[in-house]
Amino acid sequence: MKDPRIQKLAANLVGYSVDVQPGENVLVEMIGSERDLINAIIEEVGKKGGNVFVQLTDRTVQRVMLKNATEEMMKTWAEIDLNRMKQMDCYIGIRAGENVNDLSDVPEEKMKLYNSLYSHPVHSEQRVKHTKWVVLRYPNASMAQLANTSTEAFEDFYFDVCNLDYAKMDKAQDSLASLMKRTDKVRITGPGTDLSFSIKDIGAEKCSGQKNIPDGEVYSAPVRNSVNGTISYNTPTLYNGITFENIKFTFKDGKIVEASSNDTKRLNEILDSDEGARHIGEFAIGFNPHILHPMKDILFDEKIAGSLHFTPGQAYEETDNGNRSSIHWDLVLIQRPDYGGGEIYFDDVLIRKDGIFVIPELECLNPDQLK
Repeated sequence: MKDPRIQKLAANLVGYSVDVQPGENVLVEMIGSERDLINAIIEEVGKKGGNVFVQLTDRTVQRVMLKNATEEMMKTWAEIDLNRMKQMDCYIGIRAGENVNDLSDVPEEKMKLYNSLYSHPVHSEQRVKHTKWVVLRYPNASMAQLANTSTEAFEDFYFDVCNLDYAKMDKAQDSLASLMKRTDKVRITGPGTDLSFSIKDIGAEKCSGQKNIPDGEVYSAPVRNSVNGTISYNTPTLYNGITFENIKFTFKDGKIVEASSNDTKRLNEILDSDEGARHIGEFAIGFNPHILHPMKDILFDEKIAGSLHFTPGQAYEETDNGNRSSIHWDLVLIQRPDYGGGEIYFDDVLIRKDGIFVIPELECLNPDQLK
């Protein structure tokens, strides 16, 4: 018997998130072994008159490929998949791997090749900029472990989050997006954090289920050379299969001049990937009412209620500050009282304190209003 929650999610992904139109080509990529959702998506694309193409990826196989990859092989792989991506109108990416650390022992130089020669041209430059796309996770025992819950409890949480009324959230985001577009100076304060920068004339974009599921953020980017001060992130984060904790950055005129963490050496190696990796490409405020605690999965963690993320690397085209990099690493700071609290100021006006919006026009984004 089919789980109606899966069919509802598939219908939302196809009909709302990427809005498949008759005759459009849709690439569905599944990383992992689950099949129920991908089969439901195929059915929903068919109902819309679209053409569906499927890629099944196994991280354990990809790991061996990467460990043995040459630069020539990586370029050929990218050329093949870039050509396919150029023929797509829509992309739905589902991540359901059994082990989030599968790529942790791939040598750093191989991951740099993959990020710069494959991921950047195929995904950052083509898929992100030229398709209607959405990416999501799929619940399994591995994700439940990361969230410290039973598998059944995590599935219930997952479908509450992913089948949220995102059309309602979209309307509620209008006020924050409008305010960010009018804002010049931003200041962020909290334990170990005192950071200032400008977002003047960069713009702001709403995220309400069209790009990510789950969703719940509005993003902009700092004027590239305007960032000064220090930020101390308080959530663990996975990058290339490695867990980083207690990341702290100090900025001078937009550049990360000091960086530390539980693995300071590897952290700085990533930031030295290219010139843009030590500058920030995104600033975003998160407010999904159902997501409260980190689980080392950025698609969830960057939407945590009362959070923000401040992202080294590539800027998005919609809020472009000119920063270019093969890196785009969303690092999250939670400002609710149970995580130490904190404040966000726009042009010297306090707009959020301890994770709660405190000016009337933004109260619609507080958890009690979005559930």
